[in-house]
Amino acid sequence: MGDYRYVHSCNVADEAVTLARLYGCDEEKAYTAGILHDITKEIPKEEQLQIMENGGIILDSVQKQATKLWHSLSGSVYIQSRLGITDADIINAIRYHTTGRAGMSLLEKIIYTADYTSAERSYNGADIMREKSRRSLEEAMLFSCQFTLQSLSAKEAAIHPDQLFLYNELVLKG
Repeated sequence: MGDYRYVHSCNVADEAVTLARLYGCDEEKAYTAGILHDITKEIPKEEQLQIMENGGIILDSVQKQATKLWHSLSGSVYIQSRLGITDADIINAIRYHTTGRAGMSLLEKIIYTADYTSAERSYNGADIMREKSRRSLEEAMLFSCQFTLQSLSAKEAAIHPDQLFLYNELVLKG
């Protein structure tokens, strides 16, 4: 893991603990999922494919094209097979931290949000996202979904159905 990824992972873990305290989630699980969320991000794509294949993950058509999504899938398998983590909530928090999904657990929402709001993040809207995350995880998640959907559609890139299902769930609950 390179220096940037290490700092980012530490920052996501710290942010996850902050959000866990705010929203009443297990802080140790939040830290664990946060520190491990990008564990396979810098592993070569061929190795990520092998990890996913070994873990029984079959990529859908969007995932095959969107290699930026692979690390969340391979990471969820890696922490089980190589680190012995069996907690389904931690596994799912890592698996869905890039796309989100409908019906996310509190821990999944925290890791998804912490990845967008970690201390080193400086994208246009990062401060707004942090502010929203302190008021409501769902409000922050909706903001991030809108940001992602706009960005992907502007590039005419495929949008994973899990992201759309999350967006629709948030809008319909709102």
